[in-house]
Amino acid sequence: MAVRLFIDGAAGTTGLEIRDRVKNCGDIELIALDDRVRKDAAARKAALNESDIVILCLPDAAAREAVALVENPAVRVVDASSAHRVADGWAYGFPELEKKRRTELRAAKRVANPGCYPTGFLAIMRPLLRENVLPADYPATSNAVSGYSGGGRDMIAEFENESVPNHTRETFRIYSLQIEHKHVPEMQVHSGLNHRPLFAPGVGRFYRGMLVEVPLQLWALKGNPSVKAIRSVLADSYWNEPLIEVIGPEQAMSRKTLDAEELNNTDRLRIYVFGNDAQRQARVVAVLDNLGKGAAGACVQNLNAMLGWPETRGLML
Repeated sequence: MAVRLFIDGAAGTTGLEIRDRVKNCGDIELIALDDRVRKDAAARKAALNESDIVILCLPDAAAREAVALVENPAVRVVDASSAHRVADGWAYGFPELEKKRRTELRAAKRVANPGCYPTGFLAIMRPLLRENVLPADYPATSNAVSGYSGGGRDMIAEFENESVPNHTRETFRIYSLQIEHKHVPEMQVHSGLNHRPLFAPGVGRFYRGMLVEVPLQLWALKGNPSVKAIRSVLADSYWNEPLIEVIGPEQAMSRKTLDAEELNNTDRLRIYVFGNDAQRQARVVAVLDNLGKGAAGACVQNLNAMLGWPETRGLML
């Protein structure tokens, strides 16, 4: 019997990309609402409760509202918003992050999809904290840049549509200048840090793609680890993972620049470790597509994990 899937918010950027990934999966039956009733509360409630699994591609408040409408105890939910990423009772949907995570996802009724920036940050930070390379009280910082699709329809229009009042011609912008960003609690909780990381996000004039960097002062760390040791911890953590690759030293050393669009239109993530042992410093960088492994691809991977299917099923490799 086909799994009945309802994407609440299917007309948005992430929803459309999820639909593209699952539409050819023969054992998924997509429940779709006609445009005339897409925002009708009664129609949405019916679709939510008639589904086996629901993926929410909604703003935070609307996602909380949708969860409250689910009365059928058999319905399982994946929430792509940031509403439940540190909430009790919700599994954090990053299968590669913890050894027991896949077992948790297989049993979970409620799964919070990670944010795009936190996906890159946590892919770097969590193994280093788990293996005690970094202490829990490490003063972590992260610089990141995303394509403007990460801001949803409003930001896409801001960059692309000259007729909108807030149209911009900026090439690059940094934001969250008051050191507040909705992803920070997620980054702290799921990394295991005692203190909030200092997160410095930016947006560039490109549609999709992302770089998330964590600089490390190796001289300040216990044991004075080498660049090789940092890379080895990450490589061991993601050994044999089909969607996460830690780049080897020779390939990393051959790079003069790194492109945020390197993994566009894939659901993969790459980690590079650049460094200088003489200076005892390293730059660890995650590259991903903010709409792939950073959003829609992660939702589909979680869907697969919850159902016990191969995690790469329907994904863009």
